Amino acid sequence: MTTTALITGANKGIGYEIARLLAERGITAIVGARDEERGRAAAARLGLPYVRIDVTDEESVAAAAKWIETEHGSLDILVNNAGVAGSMTAGVPSAATARQFRDVYETNVFGVVTVTNAMLPLLRRSPAGRIVNLSSELGSISLALTQDSPFWELNFAAYNSSKTALNMITVCYAKELMDTPVKVNAANPGYCATDLNGHTGFRTAEQGAAVAVRLATLDADGPTGAYLEDAGPIGW
Repeated sequence: MTTTALITGANKGIGYEIARLLAERGITAIVGARDEERGRAAAARLGLPYVRIDVTDEESVAAAAKWIETEHGSLDILVNNAGVAGSMTAGVPSAATARQFRDVYETNVFGVVTVTNAMLPLLRRSPAGRIVNLSSELGSISLALTQDSPFWELNFAAYNSSKTALNMITVCYAKELMDTPVKVNAANPGYCATDLNGHTGFRTAEQGAAVAVRLATLDADGPTGAYLEDAGPIGW
């Protein structure tokens, strides 16, 4: 039986590498992207299927779920990778606007809920469903409060809090699905060089993708409701 995965925001960066690495394992990794031209081009390079999905548009998400059901019948893996940084020039919360918060949350938080809820009926049909939410170390409250941490100065309230919210959403879904085969985890890819940060990261997108791929392909005895990076669990 073919294993099927959907990766949002997979036309470039970490999402693209997740799709590529899953495909290397023989998984049908569907390249999800809102920009049809870029999405189709990325899928063509990888030799994988493409579906248009804008995580901030409920109709687009519903259409993607319908297409996956028609083409594949079920879904084994969902990787909620699509994300935005928003305006990270404001280094203090008082310089951020409510509009900036809303813009970031639309993709990083509400988009994840929209996509997860739309895909969950398909994931429930899988004998081993997996949901992976791409988080960040900047979402860790414990790291944010550690003064000798490199994250102490990175006080980007909108982006950081969106990832903290995403972590709690991960836990909530994991609790709901605790007695099912579906596992839900948050992955920290680390500071990778992508468009999100102007390619200033010191890790590659492929390195960042590795933890998400590991969580997407967990065995039955793997964790759920966890917040993990390459080295293991991160403090919430």
